[in-house]
Amino acid sequence: MASPKTNYYLSKIISAIWLVFIAGVLGLVLYVYAVSINFLNLFGELPDFRALENPKSVLASEVYSADNVLMGKYILENRSPVDYHDLPQNFVDALIATEDIRFEEHSGIDFKGSFAVIYYKLTGKQDRGSSTLTQQLARNLFRTRTDLNKGLLSSVPGLRMLIIKTKEWIMAIRLERFYSKKEILVMYLNTVDFGSGAFGIKSAAKTFFNKAPKDLKLQESAVLVGLLKGPSYFSPVRNPERSLLRRNTVIDQMQKYSFIDASEAEQAKSTKIVLNYHVENQNSGIAPYFRTELGKFLLRWCKENGYNLYEDGLRIHTTIDSRMQRYAEEAVRENMQKQQKLFASYWKGRQPWTNENGSTVKGFIENQIKLTDRYKALKARYGSDEDSINYYLRKKIPMKVFTWEAPGEKEVVMSPLDSLAYYKRFLNTGFMAMNPLDGHIKAWVGGNNYKYFKYDHVKQGRRQPGSTFKPVTYLAAVDKGYSPCYQVMDVPVTFPAEDGRPAYTPKNDDNVYSGRLFDLREALAFSKNTVTAHLVQKLTPAVVVEYAERLGFSSKIEPVPAVGFGSSDVSLYELCGAYGTFVNSGKWTEPVYLTRIEDKNGNLLLNFVPKSRDVISEETAYLMVHLLKGGADIKGGTSYYGLRFRHKLKNEIGAKTGTTSNYSDAWFIAITPDLVCGAWVGGENRSIHFRSAAYGQGNKLALPEYGLFMQKVLSDKSISINTGPFPKPTAPLTVEIDCAKYNNVGGTPSDSVNQGEILNPEIQLDEGI
Repeated sequence: MASPKTNYYLSKIISAIWLVFIAGVLGLVLYVYAVSINFLNLFGELPDFRALENPKSVLASEVYSADNVLMGKYILENRSPVDYHDLPQNFVDALIATEDIRFEEHSGIDFKGSFAVIYYKLTGKQDRGSSTLTQQLARNLFRTRTDLNKGLLSSVPGLRMLIIKTKEWIMAIRLERFYSKKEILVMYLNTVDFGSGAFGIKSAAKTFFNKAPKDLKLQESAVLVGLLKGPSYFSPVRNPERSLLRRNTVIDQMQKYSFIDASEAEQAKSTKIVLNYHVENQNSGIAPYFRTELGKFLLRWCKENGYNLYEDGLRIHTTIDSRMQRYAEEAVRENMQKQQKLFASYWKGRQPWTNENGSTVKGFIENQIKLTDRYKALKARYGSDEDSINYYLRKKIPMKVFTWEAPGEKEVVMSPLDSLAYYKRFLNTGFMAMNPLDGHIKAWVGGNNYKYFKYDHVKQGRRQPGSTFKPVTYLAAVDKGYSPCYQVMDVPVTFPAEDGRPAYTPKNDDNVYSGRLFDLREALAFSKNTVTAHLVQKLTPAVVVEYAERLGFSSKIEPVPAVGFGSSDVSLYELCGAYGTFVNSGKWTEPVYLTRIEDKNGNLLLNFVPKSRDVISEETAYLMVHLLKGGADIKGGTSYYGLRFRHKLKNEIGAKTGTTSNYSDAWFIAITPDLVCGAWVGGENRSIHFRSAAYGQGNKLALPEYGLFMQKVLSDKSISINTGPFPKPTAPLTVEIDCAKYNNVGGTPSDSVNQGEILNPEIQLDEGI
């Protein structure tokens, strides 16, 4: 029996312990309260209740095609949300078993797990964390370790992590009050980082297995859950053996807590990890060149309207048809593989950068390298020390380069100068297809490969259009009263010297003048330069420029004698829009690629309406269609053989080829009743090109892209395409278009077209110059 003195001291000790305990509890309560109100700004702010009610996670904006196919995303963090019903049960079970087995029981903080961690840390038996899924969600949503860690005490060693954990506890408890367990689980799985740029289960399933979450197998779910412990450390791409061990640990946890039985566990663990790995970025997805151009508009719009393109999860709906886009990309790839092979063979043993005399341009690569960012960075670092700059420009390093051979790239050892020379030897291309009736762009291929060739040759690039610009001159003539049956003699036409400019006599592409009469339809079909020169001289270059502006050309068109031959640079985008006017009954409609923008909840933010205006009469537009059809229908026309025989297209087509005088640029534009398509092929620099008409003309280089594209489109019965005939004007024509009835000329006559009642035929004959 203890003495009274002993009992006294014992009583004092117990009292002291109680006082310490009560003081500790009171101190803890006061500390937590102080953190929650950010007392004296010591701890940093917590999100207010409204933020907890509507937590915002970073969501990538998504781009959809007209047929509702996800084309790609604008990404800072590759994140797409899912609902609970999208989750496979095996993934939920794997997550609970591995990350938070008492998830359904706790209210945000797992005190049992927290005390267990202290025990494990002291005994060194197991390395595990104590954060619940709700705490991890708070960390992900509110960035507790960065954005909410700005109090005066946050930089004090030892206190920083305590304050962070306290905030996570507070917010976890609040989240549990506001949301159900299912809602918390979904929010967690929509925000957590799986590595490889994938945030959220939907992006992770797509990145690693190319699947929707609901299609994940048990062993695949286990791989993804295993990544949560360390996305890089347990990456199945970088560390496959480590990932396999971690996956099996997750499966063991599922068996331990009776989510699966022993046989299911053994079967899952016996399988290999089979990935279908594909990281989503700006280089991937459908139509990356198009999405880059679209992004320029979206960034401006978001800035003006208070949205963040990379964080607000906007849903952007475009005019692109995913099927046509796929066919366009396939056609470009098939054509350019063939053309590049011919180009390499043509220049084998020689450099393709040549001057007008056919001589190699000296110092070409050395001068071109000075335009690159690499050279500018070296120049900024070394200044006038050319030896150091040249050392790094000539230093060979491992790199990947583009190739037309599968899989599309190869590993090489090259210097920056070698790499530049390698890429300069490639032909480049651009292809666009649009519906002229509403301006909707259906396909957009801006180059060979977006990862390696960033420059867009649809809208960004501008080059001389050659003879594809001739219809602008013919339009001016027809609109001024010249009949399609107006005849011009194929003889040289000279523009006299004026304003310091020497006399100019355009030549036919074959340098041959037949001396025979050509009506306008034949002349356009055979692309006779003499006839175009005659019309420009009659009309004046200024009138041609006026009509170009009517047709929507925004590029600067110079009013010079060569204007009718495409002497001023324009874009493929502008050419397609201009030709669309002919099909659309004389109404120019701006080519558009966007229909609407919605917020992440589907609320309409913008409904896009294209610009449109009447610029020529319905009859004039139809006469231009009739003229353009000659190129595809008149034997010997520049498009006749390629379209009708090589690609076996039997539908009604109007077409025009274009080739610049030194074969630097090859063009092809074609119209059908509801589709205008354009293609361009050429070197990155104008000095890089074929030097032979047998290879370098528009009907050889560019036309095949259209032919391949249309073959694919027409064979796809799910795509509704109007194959003709072109619709007639509502009123009878006032001019004759069946020139064979009235013009007795040599050569192949225009094909006969029955247009019903023809009024006031205007047959004009010019004796030439």
